[in-house]
Amino acid sequence: MESKTVWAITTARQAATFLASLALTFVGLTAITFFISRLTKIDPVLAVVGDKASKEVYDQTFLALGLDKPLIVQYVLYLKRVLSGEFGISVLTSQPVLSDLLRVFPATFELATIAIVIGVIIGVPAGVWAGARKGRWPDHVIRIVGLFGYSVPVFWLGLVGLFFFYGKLGWVSGTGRLDVFYDDIVTTRTGVILIDAAIEGEWDIFRNAFSHLILPATILGYFSLAYIARMTRSFMIDQLAQEYVIAARVKGRSFWGAVWRHAFPNIMVPLITVVGLSYASLLEGAVLTETVFAWPGLGLYITRALFNSDMNAVLGGTILVGTIFVGINLFSDFLYRIFDPRVSAG
Repeated sequence: MESKTVWAITTARQAATFLASLALTFVGLTAITFFISRLTKIDPVLAVVGDKASKEVYDQTFLALGLDKPLIVQYVLYLKRVLSGEFGISVLTSQPVLSDLLRVFPATFELATIAIVIGVIIGVPAGVWAGARKGRWPDHVIRIVGLFGYSVPVFWLGLVGLFFFYGKLGWVSGTGRLDVFYDDIVTTRTGVILIDAAIEGEWDIFRNAFSHLILPATILGYFSLAYIARMTRSFMIDQLAQEYVIAARVKGRSFWGAVWRHAFPNIMVPLITVVGLSYASLLEGAVLTETVFAWPGLGLYITRALFNSDMNAVLGGTILVGTIFVGINLFSDFLYRIFDPRVSAG
């Protein structure tokens, strides 16, 4: 009973530490984002009223935006608005930024989730195989494939993929999430087209959406795969050199039995952090992929906002991206501490 109480107290402390870290990181993220936006040469007033507005309109907007107040006061007021879900109005869409973010984020979530599934399903076994066959041909092949994934620019690979698999072979659909013919047929419930189409039984739309999704998701998944495979290989090499694996072999356990039954369970905990980092990177780093494939997600939204000096949208999107990235990383660290007794004890 006492051990359960101690575990509960430890878990509660870890949860409190996690929430405090998340709050402090969020404040730091919003502060950095806000002050950098104020240091840019983009005039937030002109972004709202346009360069043909009269001086009277300009001055009224200047005061309405609170730009006459000290920067620290402006930041505090901005933080209060953000905490209440108010990111301002987008100049580009004339809609509340929060509404825009809720509209575009499911597309990025859909793309990144399929990509991380591809990365984990292929990357983890590949990393285990490479680590178990260190210095042999499987190891060399997997390392070369991973190195290629790190070295090739994602936009170039996206353009090449579109040229061959869509333009030449016709195996997949082109840019966007759906063909124009299927637009606005399925009711938006979750924002994820595959799920919404499946709910309504629109399997033609489901297949069309999947055909649009598979190429950008595979390209993103390839970059995720390279990172996951490399880290899994490193973890596996370290574990296979441990005495408990050697003891298992001496007791008659087969080599692959020692790999999967003894070594692999011990790399699961650090793999949580690796997969979390990779997934967060996909959610915040799909800008080039979304641009190449005209994928109407968060990355494309922020890119267009930057080109149009839409600072409310840029700030809102950046804060959302940063919050997701930090939140996933902190949550991964939290799980790491929960499932690894050595970390919890420390």
